[in-house]
Amino acid sequence: MIECKSFDKLPDDARRIREEVFVKEQGFTIEFDDKDSISRHMVLYADGIPAGTCRVFWDDQQKSYVIGRVAVRKIFRGNHYGTELLKAAEQEVREAGGKTLALAAQVRVKHFYESLGYTASGEEFLDEFCPHVWMRKVL
Repeated sequence: MIECKSFDKLPDDARRIREEVFVKEQGFTIEFDDKDSISRHMVLYADGIPAGTCRVFWDDQQKSYVIGRVAVRKIFRGNHYGTELLKAAEQEVREAGGKTLALAAQVRVKHFYESLGYTASGEEFLDEFCPHVWMRKVL
């Protein structure tokens, strides 16, 4: 059974997934930031086991809600859980009255976001050592 839960504070399950995926697997060093305190945090559970996470927050600079820190644990990849997470985050934004979404996608997975209706906007940039690009979607 797949279930996606929303939290107003960073839950331990989300923290552990982000540490596993971004810090241990991908080598990022700056994982947690002040955006965590203003975000809604989504955790996707597969048969009660934390499998993926993301966060959603309003960003004045982007003038949009932003989805970030989208992560699915390696052992759960290939099951479309990333898609489920994005759908849940998009629903959170709709319920908050949001009309647009932005996200900073790792360039290597840009096609995943394009398949869900996101369009690249602007030039590529580095977040730590990793190429990213801003992407947008109208809900």
